[in-house]
This record gives sequence, structure tokens and C-alpha cells, in this order.
Amino acid sequence: MAPSTSSAITLNINGEKHTLPVDHRTTLLDALRERLDLTGTKKGCDQGQCGACTVLLDGRRALSCLQLAVAAEGRAITTIEGVADGDRLHPVQQAFLDLDGYQCGYCTPGQICSAIAVIEEHAAGWPSAVTADVRPEAGVPPLTDEEIRERMSGNLCRCGAYVSIVRAVERAQAAEIENRTEGAAV
Repeated sequence: MAPSTSSAITLNINGEKHTLPVDHRTTLLDALRERLDLTGTKKGCDQGQCGACTVLLDGRRALSCLQLAVAAEGRAITTIEGVADGDRLHPVQQAFLDLDGYQCGYCTPGQICSAIAVIEEHAAGWPSAVTADVRPEAGVPPLTDEEIRERMSGNLCRCGAYVSIVRAVERAQAAEIENRTEGAAV
């Protein structure tokens, strides 16, 4: 008898558990959109080249079109629907809104999820391909336009809102630093 090609899995999405049967070949993107009606995550190229499907897995960005749903079981999945705090937008969402970091909006959910991770990666001191000094003793480099462009390069915007996206990431990072400073002062 051939082994089954489907399983019931439980996905932890935006802090809520969802149990569903899936074919083992189902991508996380298809499970989110087609099975759970979480349509904020977009299907762009379906080949991992555009970033429209970016979500956060355990706080790190991942292309949900390349991630099998069964492999995401037991991990914390955050989609665009889960980044706001109730009615209060995440600082990255607010910056995108304030600075027109979107045009048609199709890539925006993936851009926002990626930007959230970029800010965290930078704060943790992770270098990028354009980081001039990668020695640990050099400390965290400034998050320059060049750093932001490199770190966000996996997310394409067909409308060309890149200048506004860079400004939005800069503003959100400044807000994050301010929040951390205020939190440390308390």
C-alpha cells in the first residue's frame, strides 16, 4: 500500500492555530490563500523571485511560495494580517501609508513583511552584501539607503515605488529605535 500524500497539519498563523488537511505538496502560500482565506499574502511569480508572498516564519522572512505548508507546522507564521496591533498599524505599515511606499499595492504586503525583518536583522547586527565593515567589533552599521536597497532587493515593485519604500523603511527604523529608547528609559 502506498503511503498517503496528505496529512492534517496545524499552523500557528498570527497567533491563532489552524488545523487543516493538506496535500504534502501544498505550498504555504496556497494554504494561506486558498484554504484559510488569508489573501493579504500575494501570489506574484510563484517562483520565489518577486517577494510578493513574503511572510515571517519565527520572525524571519520567508517566501511562502517556496515553503511547503507541512514544513511550516510548529513555527510561528506572521502574515500581513497579523502585523498590526489591533487597530494600531505596525510602524512599517504606518510609514508606508504616510510616505506612499506603495502604488497599486500588490507588492505592499510582502514589502512590509520584508521591511519588518530587515529592521530586525539590521538591529541584530547582521551584515548585508554592501556592509563595508563586517567585523563584529565594528558594530551595527548605519541603515543607509544603500543598505536598505540591498536588504530589500528580493522584493520587486512593478510600479517603481522604490524611493518611497526606502524612505518608509528609514522612518520605521527611526520609530523602532525611538520605541526601544523609550522602553529602556522606563
